[in-house]
Amino acid sequence: MSTQNVKTVEPKGGVALMAVACIIALAGVFAFALLADQPTMVRVGVLVGCILVGAIIGWFSAPGKEFVAYCKASYEELRRVVWPTRKETINTTGIVCAFVVIVAFFLFLVDTLIDLALRLII
Repeated sequence: MSTQNVKTVEPKGGVALMAVACIIALAGVFAFALLADQPTMVRVGVLVGCILVGAIIGWFSAPGKEFVAYCKASYEELRRVVWPTRKETINTTGIVCAFVVIVAFFLFLVDTLIDLALRLII
């Protein structure tokens, strides 16, 4: 049986398109900072406009489509999760808190014993 290495070839345009989208969104942030002497509505309009244009361009790129598909799959998976009841959550939280107190007390004892041993040695 032979093992074949399969490489997936992604178009370079998708990555370039995503880079352009990020650059446009960052340009909006820089424009917001550089337009300090303009009215706030103009600055916010430029910021929101650039972010929206960047998001729209990114949405139609290959990585953007993969991200949207990932978000949809994550949402579907989240809907399948069986969340614990209030009683289970309170019981588990109580157990964790009790364990933290026990470990803290244990570490306090170990620290005290090491400190005492070092004081007797020195």
